[in-house]
Amino acid sequence: MRFRDALGVPGLAAIAEVKRRSPSAGDLRPDADPARLVRAFERAGAAAASVLVDERFGGTTADLAAARAASTLPLLAKGFFSSPDDLAELRRNGADAVLLLLRDLDDACVRDLMARAAELGLDTLVEAHDAAELERAVELDAPVIGINARDLETFEIDRRAQLALVEQAPKDRVVVAESGIASRAQGGEAELAGADAVLVGSALMRAPDPAAKLEELISRPLVKVCGLTRDEDVAVAAEAGADLAGFVLARETPRRAPRVLPVPETMLSVAVHVGEIGEEADLVQLYARENGHRARDGVLLRNGREVARVVDRPWHEEDPEHLERARGAEGRVVLAGGLSPENVAEAIEAVRPWAVDASSSLETAPGIKDHARVRVYVEAARCS
Repeated sequence: MRFRDALGVPGLAAIAEVKRRSPSAGDLRPDADPARLVRAFERAGAAAASVLVDERFGGTTADLAAARAASTLPLLAKGFFSSPDDLAELRRNGADAVLLLLRDLDDACVRDLMARAAELGLDTLVEAHDAAELERAVELDAPVIGINARDLETFEIDRRAQLALVEQAPKDRVVVAESGIASRAQGGEAELAGADAVLVGSALMRAPDPAAKLEELISRPLVKVCGLTRDEDVAVAAEAGADLAGFVLARETPRRAPRVLPVPETMLSVAVHVGEIGEEADLVQLYARENGHRARDGVLLRNGREVARVVDRPWHEEDPEHLERARGAEGRVVLAGGLSPENVAEAIEAVRPWAVDASSSLETAPGIKDHARVRVYVEAARCS
């Protein structure tokens, strides 16, 4: 499968990177074996692999050749390329795609390199760091555009700016969010912003088991603990591995939060509203108001745009068709209503949702979480 085709499949694809060192972080994994790592990444579910071939990152073209001999994954060669001769060498060593950095290349050079790459059967990942470079990538008709969160001058990460650019990218291009992704929630947020794939390097190289870390990052469903009202409960949900922290701000609930509480970088906050949107968060879960209470189902919004459907149960009522309705829903599904540590694994098996959402079953009293049940719920969802 071609590189760009591997990234264009439904859901969020992952490009797993082999990188021994970084100019910003120093040594990451000096003894990294490209062949062994790429084989492991393939087993863990990577759509493609990226191999650094620049000595500043501890890489060579021999690493690319070793990865090619060990795996059938599409391989992206990463380095600082400016000559058509560079591309021919990379192709000989097994590359399926090459990185082109707009920061270092003028438009004429990029066009020449893209044309030569096409002649060689190579795809290109054209990388942008700001709005001007994104506009250039679009004008150059780059089919695969990378949006890097890392400023290559200061090495600082700005995920907010990255995600804004991801949202602006044309939907007819394959968009890759690069750098700054170390948790499921961060990958999920890139997906909701419009990214087709994420490229992950440093987080994998720092992990004791890089392939296991990759599998964790791309695993679904995301896990939401809702009805949080206290900082200590947010901390327990985060420690347990939950990805989404829900804060109910509707007036009629006994578990109404005082506000959207702070969450760690590994999580996304979700403001839950009924009828109309008030205080916002990373995401908004919105229900219509019916008969003084929330409607059965809702929507998940990011920056006012619907990104998922929330399939729930009627307010304080049973719904025998709940899982069947969720299974038949199109697009991303957040499964909510009646989930508990005891049944979440079975529900996931039946529906295969994008996220699961539990609240009252995790409480000792409305708005007060039972920490042991929170941990068991997250573990059950993760092991499904």
